[in-house]
Amino acid sequence: MTLSSRGHAFSNVFESLSQDYLQGKEEVLRLSVIALLVGGHILVEDLPGLGKTTVALALAGVTGLTFGRVQCTSDLLPSDITGLSIFNREEGHFSFQPGPIFNNIVLLDEINRAMPRTQSAMLEAMEECRVTIEGITHSLPDPFMVFATQNPSDQSGTFLLPESQLDRFLICTGIGYPAEHLERLIISGGGIRERIDKISPLVSSADILSARRQVQSVYLSDKVISYIHSLVLATRSHDLIITGLSTRAAINLVQAAKAAAYLAGRDYVAPDDVKSIAVPVSAHRLVMRNDMTANGRGGVIRTIIADIALPLV
Repeated sequence: MTLSSRGHAFSNVFESLSQDYLQGKEEVLRLSVIALLVGGHILVEDLPGLGKTTVALALAGVTGLTFGRVQCTSDLLPSDITGLSIFNREEGHFSFQPGPIFNNIVLLDEINRAMPRTQSAMLEAMEECRVTIEGITHSLPDPFMVFATQNPSDQSGTFLLPESQLDRFLICTGIGYPAEHLERLIISGGGIRERIDKISPLVSSADILSARRQVQSVYLSDKVISYIHSLVLATRSHDLIITGLSTRAAINLVQAAKAAAYLAGRDYVAPDDVKSIAVPVSAHRLVMRNDMTANGRGGVIRTIIADIALPLV
């Protein structure tokens, strides 16, 4: 299968979900597919009741991947996520019982309601696709993706995610309210959870792993590399930013831009691919001088992009 046909296959995943099940959520679906294609993780921040959990369920259904869900609360323990060893009286020894993290797609619902100690239990898994429990390292399934949701930090019972945790997320985005005509359709049709449970997979885990290799082969010119580097350097010298983008963030920009080009059926990265993913990949990583909202940080990134000349490729 050619690169363009592979990209078309995953475009079908996006189009099927956005047209048949999740109308009005095209951008968060596109970004979710991009994260899946590069082995990254996604954090969706928005008000309750806008469909964050539904997006994760639909993505797992259409890909045929195993799905695990963790409802984060203040009394959630790290072992509730990773698993623990339980003594088997009949056999006379401890046996490991894996937690929900041992799935292809793991939904951490309302992650910022968990205590910081529990949040940190995900760091090794998100960075190295493995967990160490009682001194024993366990590999996680491949592909592996964390789909986390969080409520706005000004709501009661929430804990801010530390910068080290935020940096593990390839993408941070929101959903927002649907357009008025779409919201009326949603209200009249009621919930769609039963329909989502019956979604037929359009791709397999083997297709996803193969597509990831295809994404890595997408061509990145020196001019586009310089364009990305200029964007990263600009965040480090901006008056409103204390800590700009790291080298890891620059690598993530490259990965996401390649996946965006791949979904478009191209075998090279265009500057518009970088522009389309710059805010969701980079805004959440910035440490600002003022307490800015996600929209404020995104506005700073958009201003920086506007000031950098697009390369001709």
